[in-house]
Amino acid sequence: MGIRRIAVLCVHTSPLASLGGSKTGGMNVYVREFAKEMGKRGVQIDVFTRRGDSDAPDVDHSLGDNVRVVYVSAGPPLPLDPMSVYPHLSQFTAGVIAFATRHAMNYDLIYSHYWLSGWVAQKLKEVWHVPFVHMFHTLGHMKHRIGAGKMLLPDVRIATETQIVNWASRIIAATPAEHNQLLWLYRADRRKIAIIPPGVDVRHFQPVSATEARRRLGLDEKCDVLLFVGRIEPLKAVDTILEAVDLINHEQHDWLECVNVAVIGGDPNNPNDHELSRLQHLAKELNLEDVVKFLGAKDHKLLPLYYAAATTVIMPSDYESFGMVALESMASGTPVIASEVGGLAFLVHDQQTGFLVPSRDPVALAGGIIALLSDPEKRELLGRNAIALAQQYTWTIIVDRLVELFEDVVSRPAINRHRR
Repeated sequence: MGIRRIAVLCVHTSPLASLGGSKTGGMNVYVREFAKEMGKRGVQIDVFTRRGDSDAPDVDHSLGDNVRVVYVSAGPPLPLDPMSVYPHLSQFTAGVIAFATRHAMNYDLIYSHYWLSGWVAQKLKEVWHVPFVHMFHTLGHMKHRIGAGKMLLPDVRIATETQIVNWASRIIAATPAEHNQLLWLYRADRRKIAIIPPGVDVRHFQPVSATEARRRLGLDEKCDVLLFVGRIEPLKAVDTILEAVDLINHEQHDWLECVNVAVIGGDPNNPNDHELSRLQHLAKELNLEDVVKFLGAKDHKLLPLYYAAATTVIMPSDYESFGMVALESMASGTPVIASEVGGLAFLVHDQQTGFLVPSRDPVALAGGIIALLSDPEKRELLGRNAIALAQQYTWTIIVDRLVELFEDVVSRPAINRHRR
């Protein structure tokens, strides 16, 4: 392979952060696993991310050979939401350039993630004269359309995303749905877009006996587990899970006598986590405190046990560009109940690897939960099908496709000139 060094930009969140934090999710996993796979192939990867913790090292080498996570000072060394990071992007860009100059690094390609990183990538492209490939992970237009972008100043975000669509040498879309959204909402040049989904580490996420997994986690081995994993924010619609469980509690109370609802994400000890506080209050209001447990963010190493322990993983989101949690769950042999939206509608095969239900429909969600709780044979069949589907998404397969695209970009400088 002709590519020797890649600068990866993940400005607002570190790929080493625990899953389920305020701004940690599928993108963090993607960047981390991509970097590790490329490093194994002998490509030097520098992941540049903003320093959000004064105790973080300047450079972290924990992801293995050839991979460095470089923490760049930009604004206060505190966790910040994306719009609070935006004013510090010039400082971040200067920090990346200073690091590369100090270490005499010459990169063949820039691979940027999320809109903040795309802004930085363009500035680096102008200085380094190398192309950049971009992946949005979520689109401001889509979040705005479902009402989740009201607090994100979408005029700034969407304007920047529209510029990135023109600036980038190529754009990676996770699904056909995202491809169409880029064409429809951003008027993207279809020749620039490649559909390459995220991958999954099938050595990390693999089937384990549910009984064994529950025992190791200190859960009742005989009780079913309904699991949510992800950021705690309104568009994840965790309240729909609580409403569905409440319906089951009222209509078929005996179903919940041996069921645990586990919510991984957020910080139960942080009074400023308003969405989590709202969900905790709702659980109390519905008299589900003994059933629903808010576990906070969890280390990536523990997630396979939680997936394996689960009877089903539930993703009731209003919007998901892909749905990395669903893929990890399926690789673990656990069927998924998900909203029929975005990437979830593409990834989860209804009645084959799980169930698709309308978003914000607790009645349909309750029906899916009861169907899995009451039919172990169906659950086992869906789990086997899920494992088989996940094998098509190994990181080896996905990175092979990315490398082919990267080499094409680097070898064809004409494609790197952004559209005027």
